[in-house]
Amino acid sequence: AAMKQTKGLEGDKMSIIKFEFNPKVGIDNPALTLTEDTDGEGVGEPRFYLLSKESTETFGFCLHEELGCQGHVIRQIELGGVAQRRGLQDGDRLLQVNGHFVDHMDHLRVVQKIKASGNQVLLAVLDGDSYEAAKSLGRDLSQLLPDDIRPRLCHVTRDKSGFGFSVSCPEGTKGTFQLSVLQDGPADRAGVPPGSWLLELNGDSVKSYSHTQLTRKLKQSGNKVTLLVASSAVEEFYRLRGLRVTAALADTSRLPFKVRELHLVKGPAGYGFLLKEDDCSSGGVGQFLWEVDAGLPAERAGMKEGDRVLAVNGESIEGLDHEQTVHRIRAREDQVTLLVIDPAGDEFYHSVG
Repeated sequence: AAMKQTKGLEGDKMSIIKFEFNPKVGIDNPALTLTEDTDGEGVGEPRFYLLSKESTETFGFCLHEELGCQGHVIRQIELGGVAQRRGLQDGDRLLQVNGHFVDHMDHLRVVQKIKASGNQVLLAVLDGDSYEAAKSLGRDLSQLLPDDIRPRLCHVTRDKSGFGFSVSCPEGTKGTFQLSVLQDGPADRAGVPPGSWLLELNGDSVKSYSHTQLTRKLKQSGNKVTLLVASSAVEEFYRLRGLRVTAALADTSRLPFKVRELHLVKGPAGYGFLLKEDDCSSGGVGQFLWEVDAGLPAERAGMKEGDRVLAVNGESIEGLDHEQTVHRIRAREDQVTLLVIDPAGDEFYHSVG
C-alpha cells in the first residue's frame, strides 16, 4: 500500500506523538466491538478502549494527521503492546477522548488531551472504512456516541440534616449501593444524581463493602465526603463493555477544587515570582511558586505563594526536573501561561486518585 505523506516532515507543524502501554497494567477484556451495519449504509459502530500505563511509559501508538486523509489516524501500533492487545487497529480514527468528542478539534489539542489524561485514557474509535463512509454521507459522527459516559466526582459537606442522601443495598450482597438523594440537600447541591450508583468513597472502591462497613466509613468521614458516582446509564455503559470505572475518567466540574490558568506578560522587572523545587505533600517532588512580588505580572495574574505548577504553555511538566521547567518557562521571551493548583486542591486530587 502506498504510504501517505504526513504533515510536518519538511518543517511544517509536527503533530505525531507516540504513546506506549504497559502490558501488565489495565484490564484484559477487549473492547466490545459492534460492527453490524445497522443502517445499511456501510457504517459500523464506535469501539471503546480503556487504556492504562505506568508513569514512566508511553501509550504504544502514534496519532497522525495525514495529507489527503480525514480525521485523527491511529498508526504504528506497537507489536505486542497493550494498544494492540486491546484491539486498536491501524487506520482507526479517534473520535472521543475521556468522553470528549475530538473529531472536529485541532490535532495538537487532541494530542494534549491524551497527554493530560495521565496514566489512563478512555478512547472511542471508528474503523477507517466506516469513518470514510460516514464522512461521505455527511453524517454527524458525534451522534454515533453516547451523550455522557463520564462518572461524576462529588464533594459533599454535611449540614444539620446530614449528607442529604441514603444508601440502599440488596440484602446479602456487597458493593452494590444505590443512592437516594434529598432534593436541595447537600448531596443534591454537590451534583449527586438521584438514583446513581456509588463506586468509590473518599478515593476507595466500595466493591467489597457491606452495608454496615459503608455506614461506618461514612461516619468516619466527619463533615465532608467525596463520592465517585455513576448514573444507571453510565454504569450500564461500562458494565456492558467490561470496562472499569475510575476517578481518573470522572467529570470534576462540580468540585470546589479547581486548577487555574495564569497568563503572564513580562514587565520591565520580570514576571515577579520564584520557582522552587520541593517535596509534594502527596509524595514525589514538584515545582512550586514562591516570593510573588506585589504589583508585578505574577500577582496581577492571580498567582499565590505555594501554588504548584502543573503545565507550562499547555504542556504538562510531569516528569520534568527544575531546570527543564525553567527552560519551558523561558521558551517564550516575553510571556508564559502556567496551569497551577493550590495546596488544598493538590492534596484533594491526590486523596481521590
